[in-house]
Amino acid sequence: MSETPIASATLDTPSTTPPTGPAARPRTTAAPMLTPLGLLTVLLGAALPMIDFFIVNVALPTIDHDLHAGPATLEMVVAGYGVAYATLLVLGGRLGDMVGRRRLFLWGLATFGLTSLACGLAPDAWTLVAARVAQGAAAALLLPQVLATIQATTTGQRRAKAVSLYGGTAGVASAVGQVLGGLLVSVDLAGSGWRAVFLVNVPIAVAAWPLAARTVPETRSPHPSRVDIPGTALLATALVTLLLPLTEGRAAGWPLWSWVLLAVFPFAAVAFVVVERRAERVGRTPLVPPSLFGIPSIRSGLAMIVPFTLGFGGFMFVVAVALQSGLHYGPPAAGIALAPLCIGYFLASLAGPRLVQRFGRKVVVTGSLIQGTGLLTLALTVRAGWPDIPVAVLAPSMTVLGLGQGLVLPVLMRIVLSDLPVAQAGVGGGVMVTTQQSGLALGVATLGTLFLALLPSAGIRDAFLTTVLAQLVIVLGTTLLGFRLPRTMR
Repeated sequence: MSETPIASATLDTPSTTPPTGPAARPRTTAAPMLTPLGLLTVLLGAALPMIDFFIVNVALPTIDHDLHAGPATLEMVVAGYGVAYATLLVLGGRLGDMVGRRRLFLWGLATFGLTSLACGLAPDAWTLVAARVAQGAAAALLLPQVLATIQATTTGQRRAKAVSLYGGTAGVASAVGQVLGGLLVSVDLAGSGWRAVFLVNVPIAVAAWPLAARTVPETRSPHPSRVDIPGTALLATALVTLLLPLTEGRAAGWPLWSWVLLAVFPFAAVAFVVVERRAERVGRTPLVPPSLFGIPSIRSGLAMIVPFTLGFGGFMFVVAVALQSGLHYGPPAAGIALAPLCIGYFLASLAGPRLVQRFGRKVVVTGSLIQGTGLLTLALTVRAGWPDIPVAVLAPSMTVLGLGQGLVLPVLMRIVLSDLPVAQAGVGGGVMVTTQQSGLALGVATLGTLFLALLPSAGIRDAFLTTVLAQLVIVLGTTLLGFRLPRTMR
């Protein structure tokens, strides 16, 4: 795929008229290049919200025991974060374009640390839910600035490598969240129990803040525009009316409000599309410019990210329950069981840039097929060995699964961002991460609901196998979508 040449982001828009003298010469300030330490810092900032989406999974039984939360409230601990995070991501990207991406990154990092502290000190379940919603909002300020900064301060192969590292961070952080959560709960540092999964963010944020202030260059859009209030309100309405009932409805017994919200969703979604198209047609800047989806790389990449993240999010939720409740692994063993997946994902994501240069979209298609092989191997392992399956026996299938996933998501992210104009780096990154986050939340809602609905009648083993096979079908569909991607890319 040929990469459209992109000019450096500028803090002051250069004049198009020739100067008539030294005093009339326009001042342009090209965005400085992102140093390796600066890249490491923004990737650390990106990892925090990704880890926190999953880190709570293995801590839910302990939270339930300590706070007497109940199933519906526990669902809200997960869903409150995810819905707030997904709903505000595009707005976070737009604000970074307007007021400065480093500034929003620093504000997001500080707020994320404070809300993590509030989660860790929550005295009761509903205080924890409220703190999780605030934490999700903080994550939405923080994460879009990472991709936007990479887009605005890197070019060519440096950008390709940085985006691949971001993609690797996204996948590894998701799996590491559950590994780290299991270890922190089992260590029970100073009697903190489940609270450590949130409190661990505080010293990381404190250490990362001054590092980011020194190493991350400030960039913003050369043509910042006002926030699209109608578009923001409609996008938030569409995402909330879809994600909230799907994630919370089952645990609450599918009350009337859940069906009302689901009925509102299609109207909110259609209204959002109409309003955004009209705004762009009359010359205003919409929250999500419809013209972005006219770029083939963005359209085809996002179309594949949705099913991939749906399957990934659902799998990570279901496997956390199955390992602890079905195989009776403790939190540390459940975390260790996922370590081969993390390692495989990370190694594949590092190899991805070099493989893509040589084989193009075949890397994504092959990665998807390898992921399917891992899922099938895992299903056969569980079927044959249940309920006495040592952690080591799961390692081969988990490794293959991680290798396949690591060849898919980082490359898809690179495809989506490859032709994105720098002026729209924030909103483009926000759209991609919103798609990713919404897919993860939908995966928990759909595959998670399927698994939990089957538990009473089928038992944990058969419920888990059915869910894995459902994900395998999704993977096959994702593989077919891979043939719609651009053939080659730089």
